[in-house]
Amino acid sequence: MNNFKNNRRGRFKPNGDRTFRRNGNGHKVNSDYNNGSSFKRRHPGKNNQNAAKLVEKYNDLAREALSNGDKILSENYLQHSEHFSRILISQENSRNHSENLTENSVNDNDQVSVQTDIKEKELEETSSK
Repeated sequence: MNNFKNNRRGRFKPNGDRTFRRNGNGHKVNSDYNNGSSFKRRHPGKNNQNAAKLVEKYNDLAREALSNGDKILSENYLQHSEHFSRILISQENSRNHSENLTENSVNDNDQVSVQTDIKEKELEETSSK
């Protein structure tokens, strides 16, 4: 029978193999986030896809906190609700902006096709004369 108490050392890394070592200033040596200038989120806004639901959630929590007599907590929840409502508005604005861009590109393509049709007709008329 295998005794697991004797096998503990093999399961863990020894103390010398730490992945993040610190230099004398207390900063991580291996960290890529020290400068902060090149740091970008991979999926910005991913957590805010349900912004409308979060607005409702925090409004409900604020109403409940106010009914319990906690005005400060209610204000906190209302600030969260306002934050997500701003995110919702910015998402709608960006969606409208992208729709306008696609409509403009379609209209530009239509104008180009009309202009090429006119030029082709002019060429046909000149070649038939």
